Amino acid sequence: MKTYPLKFKPIFKERIWGGRKLKEAFGKELPEGAKIGESWELADLPEDKSVIVNGELAGKTLAEAIEMMGEAIVGSSSYEPPFPLLIKLLDAQDKLSVQVHPDAQTCKRRGKGDPKTECWYIIDKEPGAVIYKGLKEGVTKEQFAEAIEDGTVAELLVEVPVEVGECHFLPAGTAHAIGAGLLIAEIQTPSDTTYRVFDWNRVDDSGKGRELHVEDAMESITFDQDKSALTVNNVGRLVDSESFKVDKGHQAKGCEMILQSGPLKVLMMLSGTGEIRFGEDSQLPVEAGDTVLLPAAFEGVMIFGEESEYLVATV
Repeated sequence: MKTYPLKFKPIFKERIWGGRKLKEAFGKELPEGAKIGESWELADLPEDKSVIVNGELAGKTLAEAIEMMGEAIVGSSSYEPPFPLLIKLLDAQDKLSVQVHPDAQTCKRRGKGDPKTECWYIIDKEPGAVIYKGLKEGVTKEQFAEAIEDGTVAELLVEVPVEVGECHFLPAGTAHAIGAGLLIAEIQTPSDTTYRVFDWNRVDDSGKGRELHVEDAMESITFDQDKSALTVNNVGRLVDSESFKVDKGHQAKGCEMILQSGPLKVLMMLSGTGEIRFGEDSQLPVEAGDTVLLPAAFEGVMIFGEESEYLVATV
């Protein structure tokens, strides 16, 4: 079987902070009436596995396709699951909880969880939208513990106004939160280990707050974090980390992009349309909101139908 570009069925996640913007912005067919906060575009986790929707592999999960084709997709004979990327679109209509993801050393020390490093690309924003990225200079573990008790954690976070087109890198161990009014493309390592440490003192109709994971979070936060690691870029190479790399591209209508074999690539269309052509007469239309896996052995060309912006993630 020859390799070809792979598209997947989105996995929608209902969240209290979600909304309907993924339908408005990208035409996603969301469940009726549900507040969808996350669309998992490409996933290979135990409980969530992306299913291919096009070509000969349609109906197969990503994991099954890799088992069948191996090196042709991932580019390595020594591949070990899970797939090294988790790709999402996020619709934050309200603030997310303040949370942290552990690094590899913390997971090993505590004997649980999976490390998670991520980046957020700002696709759209409401006026005044912010993210919370790291702790203010000099905040200690003791001070943070007191703030949890007092309900004043927000005062210790670095509040960062954001602009469309920015990409914010958040290494594992970073205390963080997404603010309200943001549409985000999230590229991360394959982990769903999240420890909530503060939820803005919110309670439900019965006066009960959401579950927190204070002990796990406190053991996972990097309190002496090097702030230079929290990069923000808006052109070219957006992220250059050990876990993954992300590049941003911009093409005018009618331009061609040669897709050569090499490292596997994940293409995320941010705006515009295009068509990936391969073989003698095969083509795959793509548009804003689409995520496509380009296997390591794949070769083809993409023709842009209109002015387009996109991200390319590689590992």
